[in-house]
Amino acid sequence: MANTSDIRNGLCINLNGDIYSIIEFQHVKPGKGNAFVRTKLKSLTTGKVVENTFPAGHKIDDVRVERRKFQYLYNDESGYHFMDNESYDQVTLEEAMLDSPQFLKEGIEIEILFHAAKDIPLTTEMPQHLTLEVTYTEPGVRGDTATNVTKSATVETGAEVKVPIFINQGDKIKIDTRTGGYLERVKA
Repeated sequence: MANTSDIRNGLCINLNGDIYSIIEFQHVKPGKGNAFVRTKLKSLTTGKVVENTFPAGHKIDDVRVERRKFQYLYNDESGYHFMDNESYDQVTLEEAMLDSPQFLKEGIEIEILFHAAKDIPLTTEMPQHLTLEVTYTEPGVRGDTATNVTKSATVETGAEVKVPIFINQGDKIKIDTRTGGYLERVKA
């Protein structure tokens, strides 16, 4: 058991029969009344973000989680298959447990959070940035650069990304996996 002074970003807690990860918190000490902690919690089972307020000194049930690195292998009708880099054990996850499955490329390493006591996967964390090759995009029209013009491009995983007009087929681009947005062109 922990209390509100142990709250930090990334801490996993058991609340109302579900496991939540703290994504944001703020200790508040008003002029009148008791102190409290305002939090934003993300459910590790549904992905839903909720707000909760704990009174100062409140006991919280923390959950011990383990982060393990896994390599993406392939996907089929049974789910997405990953291999542990140390023990070579394989895990199959449903698409709902993945943050950005459209950017998964064979060989990419991700982190999977496991409930330490039950040894069950809770959620996954993709790398923040990925470098992928553009497999198809329309050629840019010359003289169409007066404003910040974007066009659609298909990357090697099959995902579509909005890119600037100067990106051509065969270019490698860096993508932010949290937003799915273009970051920069990668020099070869």
